[in-house]
Amino acid sequence: MTLAHLFLVAVLQGITEFLPVSSSGHLALIPYLTTLPDQGQTIDVAVHVGTLGAVVLFFWRDVRMGLAGVPRMLTGRIDTPGARLAFLLAIATIPAIAIGLVLKLTGLNDAMRSVKVIAWTMILFGLVLYWVDHKGASEKKADDWTLRDAIIMGLWQALALIPGTSRSGATISGARALGYARHDAAKLSMLMSIPTIFASGVLLGSEVVATANMQVAKDGAIAAVLAFVSALLALSLMMRLLRSVSFTPYVIYRIALGAVLLFIAYQ
Repeated sequence: MTLAHLFLVAVLQGITEFLPVSSSGHLALIPYLTTLPDQGQTIDVAVHVGTLGAVVLFFWRDVRMGLAGVPRMLTGRIDTPGARLAFLLAIATIPAIAIGLVLKLTGLNDAMRSVKVIAWTMILFGLVLYWVDHKGASEKKADDWTLRDAIIMGLWQALALIPGTSRSGATISGARALGYARHDAAKLSMLMSIPTIFASGVLLGSEVVATANMQVAKDGAIAAVLAFVSALLALSLMMRLLRSVSFTPYVIYRIALGAVLLFIAYQ
């Protein structure tokens, strides 16, 4: 891959991974809207590793607490904040992993990667985000997260397996519908991304280990670093803005992009 291609894929993934605008939808569009080939699974793994590093670093205090609680959770003792967080994140991740495996084994995940699907989901779930963001209550905080809410948000996260939906957009929509404040909804969404990105990275990584070579490894390292930097900047900016700005700018972008893609798809 050329450096320009790596830069495009990595920065696009990094910026859109945590914004409610669908990173997978944007990456799937690269072959359709440019003359560039699909980046391949090795680069997909690399940019996922980069974005995973960014969210872990940004929420390191919560991540450290959750990791410290894993041993207690594994022995059935959900009696500390860390064990509770680890348990709820595990529960919230199950729907996406289960449904993701089904889609992969049946080949439906590739069948859904079309411009038409991405266009319609961009618009539809953008409107959903707008509605719950403006109609939902805002009294809940991240510390109020319950088992029921984790299950519901996990089901929302599974919806994001449809290209163009946006994992962060879906989980934020679910959190806002449950009454979480904007900043706290985004925080829960980002924490949920950690086990999900890790699981998808392991799944993809196991498929590319045998075929990797030195040049591909170098490309992957470059992509991971670029994705890490761009994701950390985008995440920092969004979390700061959410203290005073709604999700409406992202909704406008989704609808505008969806409309352009519909025009392209039906030509």
